[in-house]
Amino acid sequence: MPATPLRRIVQSHTTSPLGDVLLAATEQGLAGVWFVQGQRHMPDSSQWTTDEAHPTLLAAAQQLQDYFSGQRHNFDLPVQPAWGTPFQRAVWQALQRIPYGRISTYADIARDIGNPKAVRAVGAAIGQNPHTIIVPCHRVLGANGSLTGFAGGVDRKQHLLAHEATHA
Repeated sequence: MPATPLRRIVQSHTTSPLGDVLLAATEQGLAGVWFVQGQRHMPDSSQWTTDEAHPTLLAAAQQLQDYFSGQRHNFDLPVQPAWGTPFQRAVWQALQRIPYGRISTYADIARDIGNPKAVRAVGAAIGQNPHTIIVPCHRVLGANGSLTGFAGGVDRKQHLLAHEATHA
């Protein structure tokens, strides 16, 4: 995932019950959230500056801690991916409309964005979601209720769904 060259990306790390998390931000907002280990579609962060005091990154770390402690159901962060096609961004916006503790399907998301035949493309876009947990791609299941892919790993997806079911 190449970053938009006009945007300077800064990074920091936080911990979670599911492993260490990489956070990234631009001046416009939160650029991404990924598990450090076992995450597919990780960006190359080697050229990013570390800024542990960046306000958006501090807020993201705190809100993730609140989420995992069961105190937060919704994230209040300026989500601004530094990459993604218009189609991907539409899918990622649709994911944000799935309520805490609820699930959806790939077909539901395709219908939500006005493209009901694009189920496979929706799945691919969800797999590229740069905001793990914050943009809740873990709430999307296969049509038969199966825990299909999750870039952070199906075990993590299962944990996140169980966590939300417990705290809903």
